[in-house]
Amino acid sequence: MTKYEELCAQIAKYPKVAIAYSGGCDSNFLLHVCLNVLGKDNVLPVFVRGAMVTQEDLDEALGYLEGLDHVVIDMDVFSIPQFEYNDKKRCYWCKKSIMSEIKRVAFQHGITDVLDGQNVDDLSEYRPGSKACRELGILSPLADVKMTKDEIRAYSKELNIPTFDKPANACLASRFEYGTHLTRKKLERIDRAEKILHDCGIRHVRVRDMALAARIECEPGDMDKMIGQRERIVKAFRQLGFRYVTLDLNGITSGGFDKNGYIV
Repeated sequence: MTKYEELCAQIAKYPKVAIAYSGGCDSNFLLHVCLNVLGKDNVLPVFVRGAMVTQEDLDEALGYLEGLDHVVIDMDVFSIPQFEYNDKKRCYWCKKSIMSEIKRVAFQHGITDVLDGQNVDDLSEYRPGSKACRELGILSPLADVKMTKDEIRAYSKELNIPTFDKPANACLASRFEYGTHLTRKKLERIDRAEKILHDCGIRHVRVRDMALAARIECEPGDMDKMIGQRERIVKAFRQLGFRYVTLDLNGITSGGFDKNGYIV
């Protein structure tokens, strides 16, 4: 039995499911499989909208959900003190609030099984939000069948799911050092900065906010493209209020602040 078949068999055990939906590669794949196995009347994608989500991700996610019954929850993440002050366990507290809301909405629709798109690769990374999901009883079928990110992308391509090659993204708060006081204005500035780079043809990118400086992380293969548009990028970033614009020669690093000595 393939992992895909294992996944389908596991999902078939649930009468109805709610999906913590982000619009990314993993959650779109999970949504596709659930719809195929359970039918659209038994699948409820739930998207949480807030300052932590980029405008591009929001627009794309809502576009993918067109034609499906779904729920959009508006959340003020700044009502969570650990988020606002970017505590080291920010992700735990934020995820706990988000998933609690999704569970509440699911319950209102008569659904007891809430699924997320966590895959087996995620288990080896620093993800305090995963602990919150476990505590709330959120189910992670992709991780349960030990499906990797690469396998999800391969299956997605076979199934013609358009997000098969969509770069991984993360909460906008992850662009700041722990302990930084976060504001809507700061998150919006990072959102606009990364959109500038996307418009330059650089898809997989992070802009780390170092107050006066922007530290840009991209794929090594995109560095020449970045340098080739140096003047355009510097001008646009300075208009956003960055005095210095730097390129990190290490390349893009998921969880960059977690992997460079910031976790205690």
